[in-house]
Amino acid sequence: MFELFTRLADAVTWQMLGLVPGSQWGESVHFFVEDTLKIFTLLILIVFVMGFLRAMIMPERVREIVAGRSRLVSYPLAVGLGAVTPFCSCSSVPLFIGFLEAGIPLGITMAFLIASPMINEVAVILLAAILGWKVAALYVSAGLLTGILGGLLIERLKLEKWVEDYVWKIRMGKVFVPEPDTSWKGRLAFAKKETREIVGRIWKYVLIGIAVGALLHGFVPATFLAEHASADNPLAVPLAALLGIPLYSSASGVIPVVESLIGKGVPIGTVLALMMSVAAISLPEMIILRKVLRPQLIATFTTILFFAFVGVGYAFNMLFA
Repeated sequence: MFELFTRLADAVTWQMLGLVPGSQWGESVHFFVEDTLKIFTLLILIVFVMGFLRAMIMPERVREIVAGRSRLVSYPLAVGLGAVTPFCSCSSVPLFIGFLEAGIPLGITMAFLIASPMINEVAVILLAAILGWKVAALYVSAGLLTGILGGLLIERLKLEKWVEDYVWKIRMGKVFVPEPDTSWKGRLAFAKKETREIVGRIWKYVLIGIAVGALLHGFVPATFLAEHASADNPLAVPLAALLGIPLYSSASGVIPVVESLIGKGVPIGTVLALMMSVAAISLPEMIILRKVLRPQLIATFTTILFFAFVGVGYAFNMLFA
């Protein structure tokens, strides 16, 4: 399926640049060229197609769909909508306020905020292309379950007191939601706009991820990673989850790093713990959420997710041992 990208990378790396196959720089540059071509091609195609299909799903619509339903329905609905709506950290604060203003419980709101950055169709399809649909499906299942359990635990702990007071005082009234243009022309225009905005927002992080993956691929010996990040090291999974907190990327941007680490023999659960941590509890995400959440709730939220990701990492390592 991706042979074309490999051939193009061969032509650029070995013929145009004259690098030597098997050398550190040669392997790094080849990885960078191939993954840049492959990932950006898939990224643009997937975002455009999903934008065309999602032309009728706006943030206000998501709020309206979830509001007023029983918890038995609203929790799966919230994480499901979080998985298919690629709202990033810049959308977190207005979405958070909008959910609570509509009377949606805090636990359901947090479940949505957990699932939205962790799972999106671009990351899932890229993950499936690199590691197979079985891994991608298990990752999605783990993300959905983490969202539901995390939201339920936050609701059980009754942490509403740690939401900033001004959030509860906001009364936005009924928001006017314009009828979407569902014609082919309207959907194409929305898909183009969505592609331009999403790719424009994350392209730099994807490139950084590819560059990191390329350096790991070419310069870090497999024996080093096998020794320090193997399934035999009980601290590898929590360390991977901790490493993801100060980083900032999207789930899509960290895929090349995932590919490179797994290629070096790092267990899949350890790598996915890093990926989930980067996507859902990165430091920049927490700084943005500080506008609406008090430090106690942010610390609780981060702790719950950290232990959830560590548990998922260990489970994947056992499953794929």
